[in-house]
Amino acid sequence: MLKLFKKTKDKIPKSEIINEPKEPQKPAVSKCGKPLLLDNSRWERRLHKELMSLIKEPPPGVTVDTESVQQNLSEWKINIKGFEGTLYEGEDFQLLFKFNNKYPFDSPEVTFIGSNIPVHPHVYSNGHICLSILTEDWSPALSVQSVCLSIASMLSSCREKKRPPDNTLYVKTCNKNPKKTKWWYHDDSV
Repeated sequence: MLKLFKKTKDKIPKSEIINEPKEPQKPAVSKCGKPLLLDNSRWERRLHKELMSLIKEPPPGVTVDTESVQQNLSEWKINIKGFEGTLYEGEDFQLLFKFNNKYPFDSPEVTFIGSNIPVHPHVYSNGHICLSILTEDWSPALSVQSVCLSIASMLSSCREKKRPPDNTLYVKTCNKNPKKTKWWYHDDSV
Protein backbone atom coordinates (compact mmCIF):
# COMPACT_ATOMS: atom_id res chain seq x y z
CA MET A 1 0.00 0.00 0.00
CA LEU A 2 2.66 2.53 1.00
CA LYS A 3 6.18 2.67 -0.34
CA LEU A 4 9.07 3.35 1.97
CA PHE A 5 11.07 6.34 0.90
CA LYS A 6 14.86 6.17 0.88
CA LYS A 7 16.88 9.34 0.97
CA THR A 8 19.72 9.64 -1.51
CA LYS A 9 23.04 10.99 -0.34
CA ASP A 10 23.78 14.37 -1.87
CA LYS A 11 27.35 15.16 -2.83
CA ILE A 12 28.76 18.25 -1.18
CA PRO A 13 30.18 20.74 -3.69
CA LYS A 14 33.97 21.16 -3.47
CA SER A 15 33.58 24.88 -2.78
CA GLU A 16 31.53 24.10 0.31
CA ILE A 17 34.13 21.63 1.57
CA ILE A 18 36.91 24.19 1.21
CA ASN A 19 35.07 27.33 2.34
CA GLU A 20 32.74 26.01 5.03
CA PRO A 21 34.35 23.31 7.15
CA LYS A 22 31.70 21.32 8.98
CA GLU A 23 32.00 20.44 12.62
CA PRO A 24 32.29 16.70 13.14
CA GLN A 25 28.95 15.29 14.21
CA LYS A 26 28.80 13.67 17.60
CA PRO A 27 27.60 10.09 17.54
CA ALA A 28 24.04 9.65 18.77
CA VAL A 29 23.79 8.44 22.34
CA SER A 30 20.94 7.22 24.51
CA LYS A 31 19.88 8.93 27.77
CA CYS A 32 22.23 6.63 29.69
CA GLY A 33 25.16 7.61 27.45
CA LYS A 34 25.45 4.43 25.39
CA PRO A 35 25.95 4.86 21.63
CA LEU A 36 22.87 4.29 19.50
CA LEU A 37 23.11 2.08 16.47
CA LEU A 38 21.09 3.93 13.87
CA ASP A 39 19.90 2.09 10.81
CA ASN A 40 17.74 3.98 8.32
CA SER A 41 15.77 0.91 7.45
CA ARG A 42 15.10 0.21 11.15
CA TRP A 43 13.41 3.56 11.83
CA GLU A 44 11.52 3.37 8.54
CA ARG A 45 10.25 -0.12 9.44
CA ARG A 46 9.12 1.17 12.83
CA LEU A 47 7.29 4.10 11.20
CA HIS A 48 5.66 1.83 8.65
CA LYS A 49 4.51 -0.57 11.39
CA GLU A 50 3.07 2.29 13.47
CA LEU A 51 1.39 3.77 10.41
CA MET A 52 -0.32 0.49 9.50
CA SER A 53 -1.50 0.08 13.10
CA LEU A 54 -2.83 3.64 13.21
CA ILE A 55 -4.68 3.20 9.91
CA LYS A 56 -6.17 -0.20 10.85
CA GLU A 57 -7.06 0.56 14.48
CA PRO A 58 -7.00 4.31 15.12
CA PRO A 59 -7.93 5.73 18.51
CA PRO A 60 -11.40 7.34 18.61
CA GLY A 61 -11.49 10.61 16.67
CA VAL A 62 -8.05 10.10 15.07
CA THR A 63 -7.42 9.61 11.34
CA VAL A 64 -4.25 9.66 9.24
CA ASP A 65 -4.00 11.80 6.12
CA THR A 66 -2.62 8.91 4.05
CA GLU A 67 -1.97 11.15 1.03
CA SER A 68 0.55 13.23 2.99
CA VAL A 69 2.30 10.10 4.29
CA GLN A 70 2.58 8.61 0.80
CA GLN A 71 4.49 11.72 -0.26
CA ASN A 72 6.90 11.63 2.69
CA LEU A 73 7.12 8.88 5.32
CA SER A 74 8.97 11.19 7.73
CA GLU A 75 6.09 13.73 7.90
CA TRP A 76 2.59 12.67 8.89
CA LYS A 77 -0.55 14.77 9.06
CA ILE A 78 -3.02 13.41 11.58
CA ASN A 79 -6.57 14.65 12.00
CA ILE A 80 -8.04 14.70 15.48
CA LYS A 81 -11.65 15.47 16.47
CA GLY A 82 -12.70 17.07 19.73
CA PHE A 83 -14.42 14.47 21.92
CA GLU A 84 -18.13 14.67 22.66
CA GLY A 85 -18.92 16.38 25.95
CA THR A 86 -15.71 18.47 25.98
CA LEU A 87 -14.99 22.12 25.22
CA TYR A 88 -13.71 21.01 21.80
CA GLU A 89 -16.71 18.87 20.81
CA GLY A 90 -17.26 18.97 17.06
CA GLU A 91 -13.99 20.80 16.33
CA ASP A 92 -11.43 19.36 13.91
CA PHE A 93 -7.69 19.81 14.37
CA GLN A 94 -4.64 18.68 12.44
CA LEU A 95 -1.29 17.60 13.86
CA LEU A 96 1.99 17.45 11.97
CA PHE A 97 4.44 14.77 13.10
CA LYS A 98 8.03 15.09 11.83
CA PHE A 99 10.39 12.16 12.37
CA ASN A 100 14.15 11.92 11.98
CA ASN A 101 16.34 8.84 11.53
CA LYS A 102 16.87 8.61 15.32
CA TYR A 103 13.22 7.71 15.86
CA PRO A 104 12.08 6.06 18.18
CA PHE A 105 15.06 7.00 20.36
CA ASP A 106 14.38 10.67 19.61
CA SER A 107 10.84 12.03 19.90
CA PRO A 108 8.98 13.30 16.85
CA GLU A 109 8.42 17.02 16.41
CA VAL A 110 4.66 17.47 16.90
CA THR A 111 2.71 20.67 16.23
CA PHE A 112 -0.84 21.71 15.47
CA ILE A 113 -1.15 23.08 11.94
CA GLY A 114 -3.85 24.65 9.81
CA SER A 115 -6.40 27.35 10.48
CA ASN A 116 -7.86 25.79 13.65
CA ILE A 117 -5.18 25.71 16.35
CA PRO A 118 -6.94 24.80 19.62
CA VAL A 119 -7.20 27.56 22.20
CA HIS A 120 -5.74 25.72 25.20
CA PRO A 121 -3.46 26.68 28.12
CA HIS A 122 -0.75 24.31 26.79
CA VAL A 123 -1.06 25.10 23.07
CA TYR A 124 0.54 28.22 21.64
CA SER A 125 -1.06 30.10 18.75
CA ASN A 126 1.74 28.94 16.42
CA GLY A 127 0.77 25.30 17.11
CA HIS A 128 3.54 24.43 19.57
CA ILE A 129 2.43 22.06 22.33
CA CYS A 130 3.77 22.10 25.88
CA LEU A 131 3.58 18.38 26.70
CA SER A 132 6.37 16.56 28.53
CA ILE A 133 6.21 13.32 26.50
CA LEU A 134 7.21 15.32 23.42
CA THR A 135 10.57 16.21 24.98
CA GLU A 136 12.14 15.15 28.27
CA ASP A 137 9.64 12.38 29.14
CA TRP A 138 9.84 10.76 25.70
CA SER A 139 10.55 7.04 25.65
CA PRO A 140 11.09 4.68 22.67
CA ALA A 141 8.22 2.65 24.15
CA LEU A 142 5.85 5.49 23.20
CA SER A 143 4.27 5.67 19.75
CA VAL A 144 2.38 8.04 17.49
CA GLN A 145 -0.82 6.49 18.81
CA SER A 146 0.13 7.16 22.44
CA VAL A 147 1.05 10.77 21.58
CA CYS A 148 -2.33 11.25 19.86
CA LEU A 149 -4.12 9.81 22.90
CA SER A 150 -2.17 12.11 25.23
CA ILE A 151 -3.04 15.17 23.15
CA ALA A 152 -6.70 14.14 22.93
CA SER A 153 -6.72 13.61 26.71
CA MET A 154 -5.08 17.01 27.27
CA LEU A 155 -7.78 18.67 25.15
CA SER A 156 -10.59 16.70 26.82
CA SER A 157 -9.54 17.63 30.34
CA CYS A 158 -9.40 21.37 29.62
CA ARG A 159 -11.83 23.43 31.69
CA GLU A 160 -11.32 26.83 30.04
CA LYS A 161 -10.33 27.81 26.51
CA LYS A 162 -7.43 30.25 26.85
CA ARG A 163 -3.90 30.65 25.53
CA PRO A 164 -0.81 30.23 27.71
CA PRO A 165 -0.05 33.48 29.57
CA ASP A 166 3.24 33.97 27.70
CA ASN A 167 1.79 33.18 24.25
CA THR A 168 2.55 36.53 22.57
CA LEU A 169 6.18 36.70 23.72
CA TYR A 170 6.82 33.02 23.04
CA VAL A 171 5.43 33.10 19.49
CA LYS A 172 7.56 36.19 18.66
CA THR A 173 10.81 34.75 20.03
CA CYS A 174 10.62 30.95 19.76
CA ASN A 175 12.54 28.60 17.52
CA LYS A 176 10.55 27.11 14.64
CA ASN A 177 11.21 23.66 16.12
CA PRO A 178 9.36 23.27 19.47
CA LYS A 179 11.84 20.57 20.54
CA LYS A 180 14.48 23.30 20.86
CA THR A 181 12.38 25.05 23.53
CA LYS A 182 13.34 24.44 27.15
CA TRP A 183 9.82 23.84 28.48
CA TRP A 184 8.96 24.36 32.10
CA TYR A 185 6.27 21.83 33.05
CA HIS A 186 4.43 23.28 36.02
CA ASP A 187 0.71 22.77 35.47
CA ASP A 188 -0.71 19.26 35.30
CA SER A 189 -4.23 20.42 36.16
CA VAL A 190 -5.17 21.23 32.53
